[in-house]
Amino acid sequence: MDATPKSSGTAFEETLDMRSLQQGECVVPIATVSSRMLAVTEEMRTVMGFARNVLEGDGLGPDACDFMFGNPQETPLRGFVDALIRHVEPQDVHWFGYKKYDALARETVARSLSQARSRNYKPDDIAITAGGFGAIAAALLAVLEVGEEVIYPRPGWFAYGAQIRGAAGTPVAVDLAPGTYDLDLERIEAAITPRTRVVVVNTPHNPTGRIFPRAQLDALADKLAAASERFGKVIYLLADEPYARLVFDGHAHISPAESYPHTLIAYSFGKTLLAPGERLGWLALGADMPEADRILLREAVDIAQVSHGWAFAGRTLQRALPDLEKLSIDVAALARRRDRMVDGLRAAGYDLPVPEGTFYLIPRSPIPDDMAFAARLATDGVWVLPGSVAQLPGRLRISLTANDGMVERSLPVFARAIREVAA
Repeated sequence: MDATPKSSGTAFEETLDMRSLQQGECVVPIATVSSRMLAVTEEMRTVMGFARNVLEGDGLGPDACDFMFGNPQETPLRGFVDALIRHVEPQDVHWFGYKKYDALARETVARSLSQARSRNYKPDDIAITAGGFGAIAAALLAVLEVGEEVIYPRPGWFAYGAQIRGAAGTPVAVDLAPGTYDLDLERIEAAITPRTRVVVVNTPHNPTGRIFPRAQLDALADKLAAASERFGKVIYLLADEPYARLVFDGHAHISPAESYPHTLIAYSFGKTLLAPGERLGWLALGADMPEADRILLREAVDIAQVSHGWAFAGRTLQRALPDLEKLSIDVAALARRRDRMVDGLRAAGYDLPVPEGTFYLIPRSPIPDDMAFAARLATDGVWVLPGSVAQLPGRLRISLTANDGMVERSLPVFARAIREVAA
């Protein structure tokens, strides 16, 4: 287990500390920036550097096969576009005025959650957010004291560390079980300290596609309850669930909120609708959370969104939410694309598991340097995310949001590349 919070006193930070420059008799102050933002920059350096190199290059031409960041490669859902058009037309002078939450949006999410999860979710416990980023930020800002620790899974979403640093927390990465990518309960338990405030569980898991079973979530809940009692404070569980509806082969999503009362659930419509540029999501308080705690958290989450730059979803998106709740990309078509890629890659000699959910594949790189192999693929117009960017060194992350034409064009490139490195 590697639980290694980074030091905030890097050499880079020290060079930007409060100093002044003597110019004759004139003292010129040197500009400084927030040490917190320097820490966020360090957390995001690998992925931002990769993205900058790709975007500044000239490789992503019209025939490129883009498997990198989960951007849509097909025409948006017509129902999504129609809903935006329908709800953007103003009906009164206040149509675009200040408003935190649309009541019907909150009621829709609460009703949908209650039906899907056999729990009584209340509209007042639903915060409509600017996507999954906004939901996670609101949760962390609402509960973290400065420097408190947040345990999160590795491999995992590349922005967890940055979001934790941005909320003045200390990120603590804990590896999933090797091979199976299950929750490693012993490692999580060993990483919990008196400074632990939040444990993040992402299921279905990005990038492995693993859906954590109920037994693991129940066992984790027991450990968090025991640690909360031992340290005399609640340790929250943050259930990051943007892929909850993108599951395959009859698998069912299981929310950690069904195992642990002090759970906050983060969701993004960007995955289900494949429209990540339109920032719409929600944060829900666990339906089994004690009422007194929910009262405190409702206000804290609300103020977190205010203080974070009025980080509520836009009014048009909130009004459209009841229509959008009914929509989804074609999961059956996504499963067929997964199967085509898995079969094609395995036939070429790649080693990869079959994901139970999400829209990613994680084949093993045929050479240890996944960055170099990703660069080799890019020379033939196939762009993947090196596993090192997603805390998964030695593998590649392939996003199935690429269209079918890209899949078919890419498979010969994958096959040729693995033959070359094996020669």
